[in-house]
Amino acid sequence: MNKPRTITLAFTGASGMPYGMRLLETLLQHGQHVYLLYSKVAQIVAQQEMGITLPSQSKEAEAFLNQFFNTSTGQLQVFGREAWFSPVASGTNPADAMVVCPCTMGTLAAIAAGMSENLIERAADVMLKEKRQLILVPRESPFSTIHLENMLKLSRCGAIILPANPGFYHHPNTIQDLVDFIVARILDHLKLEQQLMPRWGE
Repeated sequence: MNKPRTITLAFTGASGMPYGMRLLETLLQHGQHVYLLYSKVAQIVAQQEMGITLPSQSKEAEAFLNQFFNTSTGQLQVFGREAWFSPVASGTNPADAMVVCPCTMGTLAAIAAGMSENLIERAADVMLKEKRQLILVPRESPFSTIHLENMLKLSRCGAIILPANPGFYHHPNTIQDLVDFIVARILDHLKLEQQLMPRWGE
């Protein structure tokens, strides 16, 4: 179940960076090869919500995150927003799955419209056209009719819409418990074993 795969992970500018960072940490712990993409606004959100300064240069970001998570060099690759020669930009070398977490409504709309104006949008477009797994984790409230229509369109195209709406039946005691609830659900859909929270009935 935990056979190493390649996962593209994208951070966008929605609130909810703790979800994305915890997911990145867990994927690396599971030995997955991760392609990481993030927007300029995601850098702002990471600083505002977690006090983390994500470097703008790819190699600096890789070094910073490898040290932050104590992972080996090569397991994580960071690509800039205009890195059109990266593997994620082409259907000839797609990742096994992609997660956008957190996902802004703007990114979701662009993916639904097939815009592909930056590497995050293009990577998601590749997932859809190659029939690979695409998981979008929107963090917005309330949803407008436009948001809902875009989510329905993407769901019909095969994407998984997994809103950052944590449950409470596991009796969370901390914010981390709430974050782990969502990350556990993402890991379930990626078919990766997790011990972040007990399963229903266990």
